[in-house]
Amino acid sequence: MLTITPIYAALLAFLYVALSVNVIRQRRDGKISVGDHGDKAMIKAMRTQANCVEYAPFALLLIAMVELQGAGGWLVSLLGLSLLAGRLMHAYGFGKTPQIMIFRQIGMMLTFAAILIAAVSSLILAL
Repeated sequence: MLTITPIYAALLAFLYVALSVNVIRQRRDGKISVGDHGDKAMIKAMRTQANCVEYAPFALLLIAMVELQGAGGWLVSLLGLSLLAGRLMHAYGFGKTPQIMIFRQIGMMLTFAAILIAAVSSLILAL
């Protein structure tokens, strides 16, 4: 049974909704119905949201597999916290103008660490 991963999934869903609201706000402000119209703020908002959706679901799937395979709660929590912190930092750093590169970079490192550690852990637990 999953008891830890759903907490991080819910928190990441809140982040995704916030990023989606930002895209909607940019569309309204720029009067952009479809696409980005070359508007830099629109492109940035869309890419910030898209980056979240490109990484979070796959990482959550791996974390859920680790939890379902009986890993300790400390590992599942560490993975979830790393993913959440990484996604928050990346969204903040990438979404700012000008970008805050250190937040973007640390965010990606935390995200990749969560994915890789979850993948290795899942593989070890499966064998």
